[in-house]
Amino acid sequence: MTATVSRPSFIQRMYNWTMEKSAHPHAEFWLALVSFVEASFFPIPPHPLLGLMCLANPKRAVRYAIICTLASVAGGAFGYSIGYFLYESLGMWLLGVLGLTKAFPPAACYLREFGVEIILIKGATPIPFKLLTITAGFIHMNFAMFMLASLASRAFSFMLVGILFRLFGAPIKAFIDKYLVWVAGAFAVAVIAGFLAIGALSGDGVKKEADKCSGATLESIGLDRK
Repeated sequence: MTATVSRPSFIQRMYNWTMEKSAHPHAEFWLALVSFVEASFFPIPPHPLLGLMCLANPKRAVRYAIICTLASVAGGAFGYSIGYFLYESLGMWLLGVLGLTKAFPPAACYLREFGVEIILIKGATPIPFKLLTITAGFIHMNFAMFMLASLASRAFSFMLVGILFRLFGAPIKAFIDKYLVWVAGAFAVAVIAGFLAIGALSGDGVKKEADKCSGATLESIGLDRK
């Protein structure tokens, strides 16, 4: 009996392709490109590629993190433009391909109710950044505030890795692999605690908004679009 070898999934193939670029002569270009497109439509985040490049050359880790940050913010602006100008023709299709269609209405609702805080929280959570960039454009979020929040969120996400590699070199990889999620989680807890404090001061208003957004539908978001 001949054993069948399953083909790698599309996501796995994209991941393998991304990781191969860490050894490319123009690795910095590929890092910038992956960071840019991931903010709007690419399924693989740049963190694995960033980690490998920092591991290979810790002295350039901060440089790599800055490249990631700036390219991702620029990609966020592109994702914003998709949501703002091309949601019906391109944005809906992209969200469907990425499996984010059901997540879009709640994301739009949360962005409208809480604004840039959601983007800041995203820097410490696995929420797909592309979901927020397209959604922010769709709801016509203030572009300047969106860009500032994106810069802060992306800088936290990438610069933490770059600075740790620069300060401690290759040995920090084991620490990052083991504890980075906890460090990022602590940041998210701190931000969420701020929301809870606001809720305590304003009654149950925050809870009501969260309940409303958790049940948001595409129709209600479309009708409310400004």
